Amino acid sequence: MTTTTEDSVYRKVTRRLIPFLILCYFFAYLDRVNVGFAKLHMQDALNFSDTVYGLGAGIFFIGYFLFELPSNLLMQRFGPRFWIARIMATWAILSAAMIFVTTPTQFYVLRFLLGAAEAGFFPGIVFYLTLWFPSWRSARTLGLFILVTPLSTIIGSPLSGLILKLFEGVDGLHNWQWLFLVEAIP
Repeated sequence: MTTTTEDSVYRKVTRRLIPFLILCYFFAYLDRVNVGFAKLHMQDALNFSDTVYGLGAGIFFIGYFLFELPSNLLMQRFGPRFWIARIMATWAILSAAMIFVTTPTQFYVLRFLLGAAEAGFFPGIVFYLTLWFPSWRSARTLGLFILVTPLSTIIGSPLSGLILKLFEGVDGLHNWQWLFLVEAIP
């Protein structure tokens, strides 16, 4: 392949893959931090202490840590397209299930399962990108992908605040329940 043709092909692949992967990572990051936005409302509604809430929020990372390696090994077996889709579907279902939390134990279990479900997403995306781009091109592509972290905070914070403001009491649900449900849908 000539350099011009090669550059054209990689530009096309970048335009098709990166926006979608950025959107996926945006929702992954938003899902990871929405528990912080829900904190005050959820604590009041469920009478959770700061200790209960802090432990529940942190348990996510225990599940993430314990299941990151197994998730990546399974990705090798099933392929990145299937496995990344599985990760996203599972975390959406578990995030939406947060609306049913009424006890600390339920909160702990769901946060742990959410971490386990989301484990392997970021390394899986990095692996997936290595299948499309040679190493000398992947650093730039990965940089574009990682750019979503600050963007998700800039866009996600007002979005979460708006959901909390507009959805209090709608259909008998608390605003924090709507936050988990609405942000799980995409």
